[in-house]
Amino acid sequence: MHHCHIQFYFAGQQCRVFSIIKEMSPLKHFTHEFSESSMPDKMLASKADVILACFQDMDVNGTLETLLSGRRKKTRLIVLIEKKQFPLIADKLPEIDDIWTLPMSDEETHFRFLKWQQDYKMYNDFLQTGSFPEPGISEKETSEKNQILEKIFTTLDCGVMRHTLDGKILSINRAALKILGYASQDELVADGFDMIAASVLDEDKPKLRECILKLQKENDSIRTMYRVQHKTGEILYVMGNIKLLRENGELLCQRFLLDWTDQKIQEDKKERLQNELLQALSIDFSLVCFFDLDTGMGFQFQSGSGSDIIFNSVFSSKISLEESMEVYIKKFVHEDDQAMLYQALSIDTLKKEMSEKKIHHINFRIYEDGIIKYFQIKVVRTGEWDVNHGVVMGFHSVDGETRNEMKQKHVLEDALLQANQASKAKSVFLSHMSHDIRTPMNAIVGFTSLAITHIDNTEQIEKYLKKIMASGNHLLSLINDVLDMSRIESGKMHLDEKLYKLPDILHELWSILQTDINTKNLKLYIDAVNIINEDIYCDKLRLKQVLLNILGNAVKYTLPGGTINMRITEKDNAPAGYANYEFLVKDTGIGMSGEFVSRIFEPFEREKNTTMSGIQGTGLGMAITKNIVDMMNGYIGVKSEQGTGTEFTLAFTFRLGVQDKKAQDLPEFKNCKVLVANSDFEACGNISYMLEHLGMRPELALSGKEAVLRTHQAYMRGDCYSIYIIDWQLHDMSGLEIARQLRQEAGSVPVIILTTYDLPETETMAREAGVTSLCSKPLFLSELIQCLNNIASTGKENRNETRQDKKQLHTGRILLVEDNELNQEIAVAILQEAGFNTEVADNGQIAVNMLEKAGPGYYRLVLMDVQMPVMNGYEATKLIRKFEDKELASIPVIAMTANAFEEDRQNALNSGMNGHVAKPIDVKNLFETLDNVLA
Repeated sequence: MHHCHIQFYFAGQQCRVFSIIKEMSPLKHFTHEFSESSMPDKMLASKADVILACFQDMDVNGTLETLLSGRRKKTRLIVLIEKKQFPLIADKLPEIDDIWTLPMSDEETHFRFLKWQQDYKMYNDFLQTGSFPEPGISEKETSEKNQILEKIFTTLDCGVMRHTLDGKILSINRAALKILGYASQDELVADGFDMIAASVLDEDKPKLRECILKLQKENDSIRTMYRVQHKTGEILYVMGNIKLLRENGELLCQRFLLDWTDQKIQEDKKERLQNELLQALSIDFSLVCFFDLDTGMGFQFQSGSGSDIIFNSVFSSKISLEESMEVYIKKFVHEDDQAMLYQALSIDTLKKEMSEKKIHHINFRIYEDGIIKYFQIKVVRTGEWDVNHGVVMGFHSVDGETRNEMKQKHVLEDALLQANQASKAKSVFLSHMSHDIRTPMNAIVGFTSLAITHIDNTEQIEKYLKKIMASGNHLLSLINDVLDMSRIESGKMHLDEKLYKLPDILHELWSILQTDINTKNLKLYIDAVNIINEDIYCDKLRLKQVLLNILGNAVKYTLPGGTINMRITEKDNAPAGYANYEFLVKDTGIGMSGEFVSRIFEPFEREKNTTMSGIQGTGLGMAITKNIVDMMNGYIGVKSEQGTGTEFTLAFTFRLGVQDKKAQDLPEFKNCKVLVANSDFEACGNISYMLEHLGMRPELALSGKEAVLRTHQAYMRGDCYSIYIIDWQLHDMSGLEIARQLRQEAGSVPVIILTTYDLPETETMAREAGVTSLCSKPLFLSELIQCLNNIASTGKENRNETRQDKKQLHTGRILLVEDNELNQEIAVAILQEAGFNTEVADNGQIAVNMLEKAGPGYYRLVLMDVQMPVMNGYEATKLIRKFEDKELASIPVIAMTANAFEEDRQNALNSGMNGHVAKPIDVKNLFETLDNVLA
């Protein structure tokens, strides 16, 4: 007889079952050890032999997902659950070993646990003798387990049925027949069952059928509620769970049905009581409103008349909590109480207060006819707080009975507010989502909407996806920054400087900001002045973060119709191999006070401007910006005036990449005469500077009429222009109209239009007007050269040869070592689309075995995750490097992991890996790494 030690993990709210089990004696030769936590813990789950999860008053799906992702394959999972929660676990049945229904008596608990111990003992005895098969996940075992769990549900008055996708019933229990209103399966079929019983109410049938048809692949599941009407006329509410299973190679539907009528009656009763509560409040209060704290929106129930008519000027129909309160506070509330009331009525504060109590009172003062009066807001929690965060607010006067008491209370609150001012700065940070994160998120949502709108335009979809990827990558970097603030403060953040193109960085900035710019009806101008050196060594993410922090603030604090300008200038007097760059950002926003400008770069500081109080932010953006600028040995300065706007100046010195002089040699255009038409004189000057640098002869026109006149004069002199570069919109006419008129004068001379619009309609309109090419603003030298080269139809063969060379690298077989199924699917799809054959290993040990079995030459390369069960990536790589076969031992291994810091890269190299690719996967970076290693 062997000794067996069992590690139990109790997950969830403490219940009587846990206490009884801990008091029970283990079987002979068995010892028990217990760990527990009120919230699911992956670490504890990974160490346990047995997990008992109690789902009372908990998020069932979230808790179950955490436990399943953390547990080992052999770990037993026992679920303690109430009957009403059954539908929530139906789609996880194959992964659950047993279900205990709550509530349980002490005697039943004793019996169940004793029986479980005996079964577990028998299992381990078989396992020790080697006669018990290793657990697997075959289709047969999955099917058997589903059937066992169906029997468990059957004993709990839960309806269970299985049918094919064409509606043929394979099995159905009596509980399901009873719920649907039939005495037998034959009666159900005879009544016209076609995946939906005839007893289902006609108005609910389309929704139910739609739910079933949504299921496309194995293990897809969905939950829905519908009604059935029995022949007696009785109507039942049914909570149903539908799941697609595969048996004998065919898909079928497994369905669980619960009679939900009693629960629905209780829900309706709660709703009725809530309405009665609202009516009662309406009697006693001048104004009653309902607000959903999750959306910030609400509506008015009742407003008074007479002296209370002031409410009608603020609260009406559908209203926003923040906007309506801002107007109310600004118009009527005493200035000394405004800040307090702003804070007390913020969504985050209300959520916190109402999670601790059902009723909350807020006292303040208002001006009415020039007289100070005391008022009170009563906030009452509604509904189930764990599900919905709804509150009812009642406004009424408490002036007569509480004047003296309110005065004393206000004095105390004011003193407390001053005493805690410093500590509350960080509380504000924790309670607000940074605008820095929302900016790229808006770009992702905006360009996704555009992509859906233009789904048939492959070229445009590709552009949008690139912009979505750029915004997504920046969003990832910002999240890392927020989580890593401690690294900044402790000096552990390091710059990752690589060679980048300055135009790419600025165009990505424009893509990220475009959605917010258009939404607020702002004008954003980005100009590049005297930029000759475009290839710079910098930390691209940090530089973008700095510029986005400043531009994002400009967008936030500039009112609709305003203007934001950013000008990038290459300055003189830089050391050899370096270049100086100045970034000037100027807006026509609300500006800042001199007092705030003096502390703008301190952490958690925000300007308390009442006209913009609805704007959220952490107060960290400028502090992070200053830290990064200092790390880059740069300079940042700010000038601002309230009501006028703000101007930021940034200066950096960047190391330059090797300049390709031949790329700037355009013999076809030497001494060509070019007309530049732009109403912005400085923009004209910048383009002229680049043209002169390329050996061309530029002339300027500051209006459309001047451009047409100059063309006519040049034609008359016999010295015609070879190229036209025209802005999209001049002050007197559009660039397209100028192009049309030039075509009449100059014939087929190339016309280049500069535009910030990136829409298919723009290109179509331009082509119809006779435009040769469109270029994005701001225009850089490399982009001008590329545009001219395209016009001359040169360079195509070189590009095709380069693509073919790269394509030849993307062949052969790659071994992907990754334990996460979703990550496996993404990586395999990317690699196979590029031309690679891909095989997958779930952990390091399996990968080592597959390599040994395959031998040298079978795989070209290994992509290795780091954190995996059984054997991690570092250990696996070290074993691979010790293979006796030298060729096999030297196979390239690249780390592909979410561990993305510099020390993680170093650890990968130290373990014998050849490279490192961070997750989430940057496709361009992945293939650059693969190409470098395989080449």
